[in-house]
Amino acid sequence: MRKIVFQMMTTLNGRLDDPIVWLKGVGDDQYRAIDRLYATYDTVLVGRTTYEEMVAYWPGALSEDVGTETNRTMARRMHDYRKLVFSRTGKHALTEWNNVEQVVAASDDELAAYLANLKTGPGGDIHLSGGASFAQSVINFDLVDEFHFFVYPIVSPGTSWFSLLPDTRDFQLVSANAYENGVVGLHYVPVKHTERAPPQSFSDLLT
Repeated sequence: MRKIVFQMMTTLNGRLDDPIVWLKGVGDDQYRAIDRLYATYDTVLVGRTTYEEMVAYWPGALSEDVGTETNRTMARRMHDYRKLVFSRTGKHALTEWNNVEQVVAASDDELAAYLANLKTGPGGDIHLSGGASFAQSVINFDLVDEFHFFVYPIVSPGTSWFSLLPDTRDFQLVSANAYENGVVGLHYVPVKHTERAPPQSFSDLLT
């Protein structure tokens, strides 16, 4: 069974949007860690708007005159990946890129069924990319198997994407790594809810 992996950079207060405002760069050791994750993927799930942001950057990053070797390695991976771009209507044409498919899913049920079937097929891990609303939908289907957050040591005004999830989610920490720029990488797997009585006091939480 293939895994869907959600990987995102975020602030301490859980902001994902408008990274130009708060993203203070990616350190070399952090970039290498991200590339190791990218090496496990062969498919990317992405919404249309985020796809257009990706295609505006990654093809140009293939040039030998641009960026670091790690960045060029990631650009080659992005070029080769199967890129599934999801839309409710399919009315908007996509900018051309290598190995791109537009998937039209008019309803949540159609989207969930498509992704569940995708996980049963052959291949490597599947990277759930942005945008935030698309990622929230997939998470709500309980189809995400792993979460990787690169948490920047900054608080930035904006909506936390966590606040838009409709219910409480429990996670088990698999690993945590600190990078030279102060970013912390957190790897989680989801924990299924178990029925239990809510605590009646703070003391109940400590027992």
